[in-house]
Amino acid sequence: MKEPPGPEGESVKITLIYDNTVYRKGLVADWGFSCLVEAETSPKILFDTGARGEILLSNMEKLGIDPSRIDMVVISHGHFDHIGGLAAFLRVNRRAAVYVPASVGPVPGEKRIIAVGGPRKLHENVFSTGELAGIEQSLAIRGEEGTLLITGCSHPGVAAILDAASRFGEVRAVVGGLHGFNDFRLLEDLDMICPTHCTVHGEEIKAFFPDAYTEGGAGRVLTFSVSPLRRSR
Repeated sequence: MKEPPGPEGESVKITLIYDNTVYRKGLVADWGFSCLVEAETSPKILFDTGARGEILLSNMEKLGIDPSRIDMVVISHGHFDHIGGLAAFLRVNRRAAVYVPASVGPVPGEKRIIAVGGPRKLHENVFSTGELAGIEQSLAIRGEEGTLLITGCSHPGVAAILDAASRFGEVRAVVGGLHGFNDFRLLEDLDMICPTHCTVHGEEIKAFFPDAYTEGGAGRVLTFSVSPLRRSR
């Protein structure tokens, strides 16, 4: 049964905090990924935490992001470049719930860790694909015009992730690491593609889809709207 769309005019803002490259001068680039997902009627969600806590928190400060005001953390998978900054983040935020793939296991000393196996609703119109291929979950955010998909490294394969996310609505945008993905036809119908972090074939994606391609990098701000997707700044 199709659920009603979100409030008219609401949009989701995605701020890239941690990436291999820098989009905004003054931030620090490092191997890893993290982004902040914000919407008026949803919790503030930190997706992944990069490799080094000091870089994560420093970039947050420069971007005007208060880590103590983040409500939820979603970790895509347990590799150091996605979970390495978690301990430092949790030292300054003692209230956020943390959703990790079941394969990550318990985090010593933390009681806020929630293991995710299958697909899971995290909030209204915000979903985890569930752990795929025994390693990684992705985040799906649904709007009227389709679903925004945020990935960590896409280890389970982009085809499998798109298929899992499509149960929440037609995927119209992808932001995040795409690893060695090269089956470019799978991206043909997307309105926005922002390859980050570990993406090997970013230049090829840009060449094939110049209108949909959006540059990543720490400091990049993107907007996903309940009306057609659009790029900002």
